[in-house]
Amino acid sequence: MIKIEAIVRHHKLDAIKDALVSLGYHGMTVTEVRGFGRQKGQKETYRGAEYKIDFVPKIKVEVVVPTDAREKVISAVMKAAQTGQIGDGKIFVYDISKTIRIRTGETDAAAL
Repeated sequence: MIKIEAIVRHHKLDAIKDALVSLGYHGMTVTEVRGFGRQKGQKETYRGAEYKIDFVPKIKVEVVVPTDAREKVISAVMKAAQTGQIGDGKIFVYDISKTIRIRTGETDAAAL
């Protein structure tokens, strides 16, 4: 099993959720996060005053899927999140050694 973690723009969340559900993956965790990459924040103008936002608000979507679904899920997330502009985000992929459903004690694929 693998965990796919995507840091994306807020307005892309519904498209990503729909893409994952259409592939049959209904379980995901979504967290509001803030950070910056190469652009080192962004400049905003409010009432004529310019100020810098060091940490840009983003959404982190986490989903655990079977290893054989890796490329299919990554491709779906990329297609749904991509705008072609700086700040589209990142995808991280982790190996998961064990998964346990607390309620039933099921493990690994059965626990997903």
